[in-house]
Amino acid sequence: MKKEDAVVTKLFDLDHTIAAPLLEGVTYPWEALPEIKAYILKCGALLPQEDYLHPQEDVWIHKTAKVFPSAYIAGPCIIGAGTEVRHCAFIRGSALVGENCVVGNSTELKNVILFDNVQVPHYNYIGDSILGYKAHTGAGSITSNVKSDKKLVSVHFEDGDVETGIKKFGAMIGDRVEVGCGSILNPGTVVGRDTNIYPLSSVRQAVDACSIYKKQGEVAAKISE
Repeated sequence: MKKEDAVVTKLFDLDHTIAAPLLEGVTYPWEALPEIKAYILKCGALLPQEDYLHPQEDVWIHKTAKVFPSAYIAGPCIIGAGTEVRHCAFIRGSALVGENCVVGNSTELKNVILFDNVQVPHYNYIGDSILGYKAHTGAGSITSNVKSDKKLVSVHFEDGDVETGIKKFGAMIGDRVEVGCGSILNPGTVVGRDTNIYPLSSVRQAVDACSIYKKQGEVAAKISE
């Protein structure tokens, strides 16, 4: 993937998130990560009161969402219409969850934007990340958001690196991406639209749209039907 393919408009259809105004104001999506908390607080205060429950400070849950009693939700957080937050989900805060999403059992969210129809359904950790429309993570797959040496994250592209200036950066996952079970998306991973990541993968690069990631150095283009 080249740098130009990692801009917001190449990865995401902004018609499928209430975070569109935030993302429209940046070039690369990770530039929005430090602003998620403030944006949720601003957006939450403007939501129609008749449509949302406000069970605690800085938490807004659409009345059509289903939240299991054992789920933990800390603010600031918005949970959209039709979304299901399942047994023992752990939402640590700064989570903007779209419509018709699934946040599964024992899944943990922290400083994230989930577009509409995203599924993180089984034992997933999603931190400091943005997941596009209809993205899906298989059971046990995670976004690793801090480098082992604790240094600032760089994103590696075919045409050079981009220094993000951010210490905590998980993954930018484009629309309709499928991440296989047990995969690790290492800090600074970017995955283009309509790409499949093989199960048990360890990804530490920018992966082209419409491709199949098999392993490091082996990425195949999808064949158009």
